[in-house]
Amino acid sequence: MSSPTIRLPRAEDGGTRLTPLLRLLILTQLAFNLGFFAVLPFLAEHLGRAVGMAGWLIGFVLGLRTFSQQGLFVVGGALADRYGIRPVVLAGCALRIAGFGWLGFARQTWAVIGAVLLIGFAAALFSPAVESEVARQAVALETAGQGSRTRVLALFTVAGQAGAFVGPLLGALLLAVDFRAVCLTGAGIFFLVLAGHARLLPQHIPGRERTRIKGGMRALLHNRPFLGLCCAYGAYLLAYNQLYLALPAEVERAAGSQAPLAWLFALSSLLVVTAQLPVTRWATARLTPRSAMLAGLLLIAAGFLTVAAARPAGRTGATGLLPAAGFVVLLTLGQMLVAPVARAWVPDLAEEGRLGLYTGALSSASGLIVLLGSAATGTLLDAGLPPATPWLALAAVPLAAIALLPRR
Repeated sequence: MSSPTIRLPRAEDGGTRLTPLLRLLILTQLAFNLGFFAVLPFLAEHLGRAVGMAGWLIGFVLGLRTFSQQGLFVVGGALADRYGIRPVVLAGCALRIAGFGWLGFARQTWAVIGAVLLIGFAAALFSPAVESEVARQAVALETAGQGSRTRVLALFTVAGQAGAFVGPLLGALLLAVDFRAVCLTGAGIFFLVLAGHARLLPQHIPGRERTRIKGGMRALLHNRPFLGLCCAYGAYLLAYNQLYLALPAEVERAAGSQAPLAWLFALSSLLVVTAQLPVTRWATARLTPRSAMLAGLLLIAAGFLTVAAARPAGRTGATGLLPAAGFVVLLTLGQMLVAPVARAWVPDLAEEGRLGLYTGALSSASGLIVLLGSAATGTLLDAGLPPATPWLALAAVPLAAIALLPRR
């Protein structure tokens, strides 16, 4: 299978004229996800087979990784506001190198937990720093009349999805050697990112002023439009998380195994890589940010309703998998509308000088919603309810989120 190609748009073909810094940050997102997803899909099996962990302990370790990453995004964002993105990104890359290297040699539970915490906290440093600077640069381009900020954020999303698509393929090839080779390759990718940023990332980026950390959270917690956006984005992420929770259960029921799941994941990734920019271009020309997010949430709800409508029939085999495929397509189309717009909306709602804090808070708040919502979803799926009921309840989540969208 050939790797998806990312073509950075040029001004002469109607695209956005990207600055060298934006090009660096967008390619950084591709490299981040390439290195990360070369390792992550194979971690659970390694912990069970090679390390000998029980199932509950594997789940606990994976949960720790999510918490140390998503839950601490707000910390990384605040540090980027205070010290600038260069030291935060470089520190995050160094921690990720150490974490992957440690994980490759870890054979005891305490060592695995330490490595996983390092890997998660590394992303909590560099991801909000990079995302907030991409958003800030995108707003500057839009203000100068050189293109849409949403298009820049969409390209950032495509780069990340391309890395997430190619990473597991690279990891699968390296797994023929052993898991240590996978981890050391991931560490090597982040070493290249560290070296590249040490050379190319400016010491000081024009227009970015350092801001004191103190007092930022108080204003954020009183920012009702931003909190509404966090809740709506969290509802989208909770729905998207069903690719890993509700969808596998439905595929198992329809096919008798989870073998078709990999093809459905590949379908989602390829849709984003090939269609994200055309969808964003269409939406930017015709929809306001609120309307784009509303349309995306409606598409996501329609995906859940597609499965809910088909579940009472209980079909299996290829025909039984069609509703699941429809769910993946509609969910991915909704994602293409919601994700770039939500990121592009944050600068308009953030306090001056605190874009990193607000970018990190968007991820941390939505991650908390996913954590709590996933526990409720798991209970719902195991409750022995009529087959359509869990999917109808899940469809209500994005529909309810529409009421929380900011009015401006």
